[in-house]
Amino acid sequence: MSKAGRILTGRDHGASSTVHCDVVVVGSGAGGSVLADRLTARGLAVVMLEEGGYWTRRSFDGREDHSYPRLYQEMGNRATDDQSVLILQGRNVGGGTTVNWCTSFRTPRTVLDHWRDQHGVKGLTEEALVPHWEAIEKRLHIAEWPLDRMNANNQVLWDGCGKLGYSRGLVRRNVNNCANLGYCGLGCPLDAKMAMGVTLIPDAVERGMTVQANASVRRLLVENRRVRGVEAQLLDPETDRPTGVALTVMAKTVAVCGGAINSPALLLRSGLDGNGNVGKRFFLHPVVIMSALMPEPVAPWSGAPQAAYSHHFIERGPGKLGFLLEVPPVMPLIGATVFPGFGEEHQQLMEELPFTQTSIAICRDGLLPEDTGGTVKLRDPAERRVSIDYPLRAFHFEAFREACKVMARIQLAAGAREVRSLHSRPVRIQKAADIDAALDSAAWEAGRVRVATAHQMGGCAMGADPRTSVVDSTLRYHGMDNLFVVDGSVFPTSLGVNPQESIFGIARWASQFVAAATA
Repeated sequence: MSKAGRILTGRDHGASSTVHCDVVVVGSGAGGSVLADRLTARGLAVVMLEEGGYWTRRSFDGREDHSYPRLYQEMGNRATDDQSVLILQGRNVGGGTTVNWCTSFRTPRTVLDHWRDQHGVKGLTEEALVPHWEAIEKRLHIAEWPLDRMNANNQVLWDGCGKLGYSRGLVRRNVNNCANLGYCGLGCPLDAKMAMGVTLIPDAVERGMTVQANASVRRLLVENRRVRGVEAQLLDPETDRPTGVALTVMAKTVAVCGGAINSPALLLRSGLDGNGNVGKRFFLHPVVIMSALMPEPVAPWSGAPQAAYSHHFIERGPGKLGFLLEVPPVMPLIGATVFPGFGEEHQQLMEELPFTQTSIAICRDGLLPEDTGGTVKLRDPAERRVSIDYPLRAFHFEAFREACKVMARIQLAAGAREVRSLHSRPVRIQKAADIDAALDSAAWEAGRVRVATAHQMGGCAMGADPRTSVVDSTLRYHGMDNLFVVDGSVFPTSLGVNPQESIFGIARWASQFVAAATA
C-alpha cells in the first residue's frame, strides 16, 4: 500500500503482506468511520479494514435480490440461534449507515443518567456529547423530514396518534437533496443519504487513510498488555470466499468497531473474554409488527421510509419495557419474508401489499434490573458465523402484546379496514372494541409471533468495574493499554431510539482518548 489514501478490494492483492500505521480501525460503520475521520484530522495514519464489499451508488439498482446478499450480514438472513428474532445488519464499506433508514436521534438523557448511576460510566454526559452531535448534524445535514413530504405509510401513524392524543414527532434524517424514493435500505442510488461511504470515509481517505474492503479480520495480535496489530484474510469480492491472501496490519493502537455482534466475536477469537463479560449484555431492541389494510393505496415501499414516530409509551412504569413507535418500509421480498401464512393465504397478503400499512414497536431492553439481555459466542473459532442467544422472557411478551394493541388502535383510528398481527396464525381485527380480547388470546411465545430487529447494542459493555464490564469510560479495553472498542457494542443497555446518532456522537467523543493513546 502506498501512503496515498485509497479504497482497495480483495482483488487488489496478489500476495500476503504486512503494513504499518498509527491506528488500525476494524469496521467501517457509524463508529469506525467517525473515529477514523477524527484521527486523520489529527494527522494520524489510519488503515481501515472492512469485511464487506465496496459498493457505490452505481451498484444500487433497487433490487432486493441484489442488495441483501451484497450489503447485509449473512445476506440478510442473520438471526438468533433459535430463529425467533430476525436480525438485519449492514456489511459493506459504510456498514449499517449504507442500508439504514436515515433516522437520527440523540441519546436520551435518561439513558445516559442510567449508565452513570447503574454502570459507573463517567464523563459521558449530554453536555459532553452536544458539541459532537452538533458537528455531526452539520456535516450530515441531519434535520426533521417535512410533514408535507411524509408518505402515506407514515401518515397513518401520524394521523392515528393525533386522533388518539398520543405524542408524536417528525423524524430527523441524515439526507441532502433527497428525492423521496424510499430505497434507503437498498443503498441510495443518488448519494442523497449522508452515509459514511459518501461522507466521512471519503473525507478521511482524502487525508491519507487507506480502506481495505473484503478484509475479514481473524484475530488481534495480543502481547501482554498491548495489541501489536491484526491479522486478516482477504475475500474475493464476487464470491466472498477467502483468496488465500493474508494481510497483517501493525499499529500503535487498535480500534475494534465491528458492531455489537462482530466486535465481541473478534475479541473472543483473539483470546480476550473480558473476565467473562465479552458477548454478555447483548441487546436487540426487539421489534413487533402490526399490519393494516387501508382503504386507499399506501405503497409502503415508496417515499422516505421513516418520517413519523411516537415516544408516548417509552416510559410504562416499573417492571415493564417501554417502546418506541415507528413505521418501516415494506418491499416485496422483505414483505414475503416477514408476512405469515402459506399458499393462498400468503399470496393474498402479498397481493394486498400496495394497500398495506405496517407499524413497528421498538422495545427498549436492558434497563430493567432482571433484563441481562442475550449472549454472543463463537460457534467455532475457525468459522465466520457466530452464535447469538437472545431469550425472550415474560416481560418481552407483555410489552409485545401491549404494543400490538396500541398499534392496532392507531391504525384503526387512522381508517384501517382491518389490522393484522404477524403471528403464525394472524390475529385479524376490524373493530377497536375487539382489540384487547383478540390479542390477549393470541399465542405470545417464541416462534409463534414475528420478532425482528435492525439495532444491535451491547456485548462489550462499558463501565467502571472490570468485573462486570469490558471497556472503561474512555472505551479502552480493561487491562489493555492500546485497545479500544468504538461502536454500539459498548452500550450497557439499549437506547429506546435508533442508535445511529448515538454511535456517531460517542465515537467522535472517544476519538480524543484513542488519539492520546497513540501519541
